[in-house]
Amino acid sequence: MTDIAQSILAINPNAKFTVFAEDASNVKWHDNTTPIAEADILAKQAELQADYEAKEYQRKRASEYPSIGDQLDMIYKAGQGGDAFQAAIQAVKDKYPKG
Repeated sequence: MTDIAQSILAINPNAKFTVFAEDASNVKWHDNTTPIAEADILAKQAELQADYEAKEYQRKRASEYPSIGDQLDMIYKAGQGGDAFQAAIQAVKDKYPKG
């Protein structure tokens, strides 16, 4: 769940405030920060939450993909990285051979 503070900072990244009890109607504004209307905070919260939910597939994919290092190793071993890629990787492998 997107919290009130995240929503406020999405509207005004420089805002100085304190949120009490995670309540958009209970915000104390500091350092001459222009107050943001409760309705605007709640609308931004709903927007951010919808965006978060819409990107669930990205979070699931990220945890399932092999690491970048493993992916690059697969490309190299398959010989599909192109001549420059293959040469650069082979130079490092030659410099530091497997023990």
